[in-house]
Amino acid sequence: MAFLYETHMHTRQASACGVSTGKEHARWYKEMGYTGIIMTDHFFGGNTAIDRSLPWEERIRLFCSGYEDAKAEGDRIGLDVFFGLEQNYEGDEYLIYGLDPAYLMNHPEMEHWTRRQQLEEVHRAGGCVIQAHPFRMRGYMNIIRLAEGYCDGIEAANAGNEPLDDARALRYGREKGMVMTAGSDNHHSPAKALFGIRLEKKLTDIREYVKIILNQEPVGLQVPEERFSPEAEFLPDERHRAYLLDEHEQPIPSAEQWLSARG
Repeated sequence: MAFLYETHMHTRQASACGVSTGKEHARWYKEMGYTGIIMTDHFFGGNTAIDRSLPWEERIRLFCSGYEDAKAEGDRIGLDVFFGLEQNYEGDEYLIYGLDPAYLMNHPEMEHWTRRQQLEEVHRAGGCVIQAHPFRMRGYMNIIRLAEGYCDGIEAANAGNEPLDDARALRYGREKGMVMTAGSDNHHSPAKALFGIRLEKKLTDIREYVKIILNQEPVGLQVPEERFSPEAEFLPDERHRAYLLDEHEQPIPSAEQWLSARG
């Protein structure tokens, strides 16, 4: 028996792009046969719905409201709901698992972490970091930044991506030997497409998922069979160039093979 989990989603309570409430999401995922969901609303470096001028404690309370709404409904209907967040830097975004609302409340400095500090501090707190949709390109980005040295794995499949984005991520993840996950990036329930992961054991705590990631244990990807079928070896335009980040978190010009090289 496989247990199905959503790893990437947003509520309207905390994400400016969110449409559904946590409660509405919980009901839909329960109906669709999911064992659990991880709420990953946009944190303050990204598309947050929270007024950044508010005091830190109030911001965190509001940020967690979508998760708490989903958790209350999940407890009522029998759906496991776990806490996470998504942080943005220069268009490269990261799913963070293993921190809890109390940690956020006590660490206002996390709003200003660099990518390296983020990884180090999340590890110190017992969590993990996954780079979300690494090959996605949007108008607010100038290039694609690949943070191999600043994450514990990548989201190889994302329902909000073009299939070619995911095909490139799969190739990148395989060649680098990285842990790979999948998620819907769901903003609205009912959703047109739901992705996720399949696990052999039921999670009782988010730290169990963190352990799976850090130990590089098997993770099944719940994605359409044809998702990775597009040819990933191609010559995209300049805006779609993908670069590895160096030890200073700067793109390495010589690393653009992830966009243009064929092999």
